[in-house]
This record gives sequence, structure tokens and C-alpha cells, in this order.
Amino acid sequence: MFIILAHLLVISVFGQEKMVNGSVSDPDGRALEMVSVLVKGKAGGIVTDASGKFSIKADGGDLLLFSAVGFNAQELRVTADSFYTVVLLPENAVLNEVVVTALGIRRNRNTLPYAAQQITGDDLNKTVTLNPVSNLSGKIAGLQITQANTMGGATNVILRGIKSLTQSNQAMFVVDGVPYDNTDKSLRSYDLGNTASDLNPDDIESVSVLKGAAASALYGSRAINGVIMITTKRGRSGGAT
Repeated sequence: MFIILAHLLVISVFGQEKMVNGSVSDPDGRALEMVSVLVKGKAGGIVTDASGKFSIKADGGDLLLFSAVGFNAQELRVTADSFYTVVLLPENAVLNEVVVTALGIRRNRNTLPYAAQQITGDDLNKTVTLNPVSNLSGKIAGLQITQANTMGGATNVILRGIKSLTQSNQAMFVVDGVPYDNTDKSLRSYDLGNTASDLNPDDIESVSVLKGAAASALYGSRAINGVIMITTKRGRSGGAT
């Protein structure tokens, strides 16, 4: 009789839905943001916040799945504990396989169904010029840079050749997720350049180039010629003061 009651008690505990809380970090103890947390076999899910914390509804005995770009996925069985600490181990893949795609989403390059290429700000600035656009020359496959001979003149950026005889063939620029007007500012035969040339090369953290219609679909018809996505540097906690 006692065994039957104990068995029923275990079933009731494991079948009861509760709020599962915890935190996710890397092996060095740094909190991991935007880690996907799912309950196996159920729809929906959440991501960890800026401090690596998560809170999700699950039944006792459910399996939680944790995944993030650049880290090995991990599973965790929900028990009677009220708080869980999860440590994700980095993948063996090198960091440059992770690229920034449309709307600032980071994806593993091997999973992308389209062509994308990324270079760091350090690689961009190996050629010292005042124009970050011209620094892209020779660093991106299929990218053609044509710069005027005049000082401060326009810089044309064409991906995978000319596509239209009547419309602009320039690639679309996106800076920190915001579309950036890079049309030529010419007035009465005077070449006034374009605004992307005004960006400070030292402020650029990385440049991602999305090639083809599938890569730039989220930006609409303006991105038909491809997208040059620029991510600028920003402050990080825990740095030198």
C-alpha cells in the first residue's frame, strides 16, 4: 500500500506544471544573453535576458533544450528544484563562421541558404583611408567599388554586376539596423559624394554583406541589389576603465 501511495505521489509531482527559473552562462561564468530555451515536444519558447536569466512554464519530468549560436546545445530534465544553473560549452567552430544577417540576427554561416560574407573592423582598416566604403575593395567576393577621382566624390558599390539599365544598381547600406541613404549627392554636375563615406572607419566593428534577393528580402525592394550591413562599436561591461 505504501509503495502505491509513493508512486502516485511521484506521478502527481512530475505531472504538475510550474514556473522553472534559472540562469545560463559560459564556462568563464559570463552570462549568456538570447539563449533559446524550449520545452521538448511543446510549442513556444523563450530566450534568456541580458543577465542570462530565464523563466519558463514546464511540467516535472519535462526536458528543457538550451541552444545558442557558437555553443553546443544542452538538455536539462526538470525536477523538484526551483532554480537551475546551466553552463553552455563553446563549439569547436571558429568565430568567423557566425555572421550578422538581416535585422541584426546572428546566424551560423553553414545554416544560411544564401551567400553572406563578414569582415571585422580591424580587417577593414588595414588599408588606411578616410572612406570606409572604399576600404571594402578587394575584401568581398563579387563586390565592385568605383570611386570618383575628385576629392570627396561619390563611391559606387555594386554587388554581382549591373542588374538594371534604368534604375540604381547600388547596394543598400544598413547601419546598426537602420537603412542608410547612400545615393549620390550630385547637384548641377557637381559631385558631392554620398553619405556612407562620412562614416568613421574606427567606429566600425564589423561589416556583413548579404548577396542576392533571398538574403535581403526582409528589407524589401530597396535591397534588390544586396545589402551592406555595418555594425558599429559599443561599450561593454567589464572592460578596462
